[in-house]
Amino acid sequence: MNEKTFDLLGFTRIKEEAAQYAMSEEAKEKVRRLVPSYNKKQIEAWLQEITEGVAILEKSSSVPLTSMGGIYRLLEGLNKGVSLREDQLSKLYDFLDSCEKLKRFMKGKQFLAPRVASYSEAIEDISDLAKEIQRCIRNGRVDDHASRALTKVRRLIAAQQEKIKEKLLSIVRSNKYKTYLQDQNVSERNGRYVISVKREYRNKIKGEVLDTSASGSTVFMEPSDLQYLQEEWSILKSQEEVEVEEILQVLTGLVERHEREIIQAAETMIHYDVLFAKARYSRAISGNEVMVSEEKWIFLKQATHPLIGPDAVPLDIELGRGTNVLVITGPNTGGKTVALKTVGLLTLMAQSGFHVPAVSSSVLPIFHKVLIDIGDGQSIEQSLSTFSSHIKSVIEILKEANDRSLVLMDELGSGTDPGEGMGLAAMILNQLHSKGAYVIATTHYSEIKDTAYKQEGFINGSMEFDLDTLKPTYRLLIGQGGESQAFTIALKLGMHPKLIEMAHKITYKDEKKYSVEAPDDRLKKDWEKQIAVNKHRGKELQQKALGHATHYEMGDNVLIVSTGEYGIVCKGPDSLGNYTIQVKGEKRSVNHKRIKLYIKSEELYPEDYDFRIIFDSKENRKAEQLMEKKHVEGLIINRELGK
Repeated sequence: MNEKTFDLLGFTRIKEEAAQYAMSEEAKEKVRRLVPSYNKKQIEAWLQEITEGVAILEKSSSVPLTSMGGIYRLLEGLNKGVSLREDQLSKLYDFLDSCEKLKRFMKGKQFLAPRVASYSEAIEDISDLAKEIQRCIRNGRVDDHASRALTKVRRLIAAQQEKIKEKLLSIVRSNKYKTYLQDQNVSERNGRYVISVKREYRNKIKGEVLDTSASGSTVFMEPSDLQYLQEEWSILKSQEEVEVEEILQVLTGLVERHEREIIQAAETMIHYDVLFAKARYSRAISGNEVMVSEEKWIFLKQATHPLIGPDAVPLDIELGRGTNVLVITGPNTGGKTVALKTVGLLTLMAQSGFHVPAVSSSVLPIFHKVLIDIGDGQSIEQSLSTFSSHIKSVIEILKEANDRSLVLMDELGSGTDPGEGMGLAAMILNQLHSKGAYVIATTHYSEIKDTAYKQEGFINGSMEFDLDTLKPTYRLLIGQGGESQAFTIALKLGMHPKLIEMAHKITYKDEKKYSVEAPDDRLKKDWEKQIAVNKHRGKELQQKALGHATHYEMGDNVLIVSTGEYGIVCKGPDSLGNYTIQVKGEKRSVNHKRIKLYIKSEELYPEDYDFRIIFDSKENRKAEQLMEKKHVEGLIINRELGK
């Protein structure tokens, strides 16, 4: 499985959509990197936790998860001799507070979601660290009361600031300097308080120019009367910085001592974030937990393609337990490719721990490879034709496929001469069948459909077509091959029956009458009759796939698959499942796996029909008639089988 497979089946889009439900960037990225697992227990654990996550969301939609903003970058900066800054410690406190809230939240969910609730136990109690950060950091800065020394120095700074402001106010309000000042505002430049002086009067006031306005008309001066006060204020500010740095270093040391617990809490929170993102996505697509099995059995009930939305037609499909190749036929735009992609996509989703939009009793096997040939893959740069691209893809599939592979092939054998394409398609399917791979292939070749009817391990499927509306219904019918509707549609749309008969003769090398009189009713009856026959055969194949052999009655007309001959059931089955079949006057023992029902006996013979006429010799029947009248000495009836 690779990114190309993920892209073609839509799994990359599924992951991107699910990622949008995550809170943190770390969780979003983790969802995007999800890949299928081959471990049954791990997959089951993933699916179960999503089920519990959905249950929690249905009970309480608000889960206390944090955005994790910058936590990992913060942790990467530890143990490098650099103190954490106030904003980093504030983010860390928010994270630790969120962890504590989640732990309390999960304590109330132990009965509703025991597995998911138990994950919170991995978050260790480091509330002392959180309390110390909260005590020392307030409103994005180190609090005045973080230490006694800091409290003292900040009080002195506040007192010194008051002295400076009073002195400045006395200067700007003085009539002595009124003419020289641009305004009476007091501002700060380079950490020192200054007054605004008109440029031409800068020499009238004793002091130092610290800055000039953009226009140059104003200079910002520190009066000499303030220099001593501001020097003392600067010294106090330096002392404050030293105290703040010491506090940050102490807090950083505390964080470093709890680094392991913080990392574990972060990983747990990300796991919760991913889990609930998948749970929210499950609710969005009406997903369910399906069963995964190491037995190779695909059983999907009411499955839909999650990217199509509510308009998707539910898909029922079963493959396995005797059949591993499904050949789907049907009209273009009838939904064959969607059916193909649905199976592949749901397989990838389930093995990656996603709920899938299907009935919960559905079953998906664990495949180690999903190999696909979908789309024409035509490359102008490499001058590859559509057919060449298909063949290159098929060659790779034949190399890689094994009994743990799911192979999806769209329009098998297309893009070349129909006769050769059909031969290639049949060969490819046989090769994949012999490797034990599970194959779902779409094709237009009716010969492949006939092969699937005859060959053991193959089963037909078709996309239903509504003859009344002349539109596909997008429903997949398992056990019946799609019949060509070209002649039927042409007749219904008004083409003359004689022209249809000519086309039929060219195509099938035999003659068939088409009538223009009440064509709808007649064609509909033919179609319904064909559907009934196909459904009967499909039911037989499905029973066989489930491990239940069809029971044949005396007189049933059956097909011997291995030879292509037709015969009549004489008796059976024995303990090994063998039936005695009469073929051209010869009786053979054939296992039930090698025969298929063609016509039931009740359709061929009256209810009280005497089967001795078929199975007994003429001499035996005469001898029996004599013995029914009287005893005949020395008369022997040599009967190979009884009634």
